Amino acid sequence: MTAPDRVALLGALLFVSGEPVAGERLAAVLDVSLEELEGMVAELAQRVAALGLVLLRHDDRLQLATAPELGPFIAEFLGNTDRSRLSAAALETLAIVAYLQPVTRAEIDAVRGVDSSAALQTLLAHGLIEPVGRRASPGQPVEYGTTTLFLERFGLPDLDALPPLPEELRALLASRREPS
Repeated sequence: MTAPDRVALLGALLFVSGEPVAGERLAAVLDVSLEELEGMVAELAQRVAALGLVLLRHDDRLQLATAPELGPFIAEFLGNTDRSRLSAAALETLAIVAYLQPVTRAEIDAVRGVDSSAALQTLLAHGLIEPVGRRASPGQPVEYGTTTLFLERFGLPDLDALPPLPEELRALLASRREPS
């Protein structure tokens, strides 16, 4: 198989999976190294952009998704015109999770200054955050992180594309987190 054929196969695998796929699994199926896979991913990202798609990366997982600017057209085509919006509390909580992940509920509460249980439940129900583990501290609290759906809904290729926080806000958030 030639390199362009492998890139096409990579795209086909991501297309049919419908969910994020670990890079290691893709490399094994394609019989390439992780370094070779990275080159293929870069080429695929360029190819799919012309088709109204984007390649999302969440941790070591990859997924194909609709380009964010085409979302409203796709929603209308599919009849998904539900425009439910997240509350300000849920959006604030989501931002904290996105920037501080992995983060516990107690840490979120400390940053917000209020109980975040309801906002966390809303974000979990919308599939924008998920439990990613347990903190190795007393009580072993659940740690939360964002999902691939979060990246897709906010039009981000990966978490590195989040806008940078001003240094003062970053310091404030860090100071309000409970010690790890």
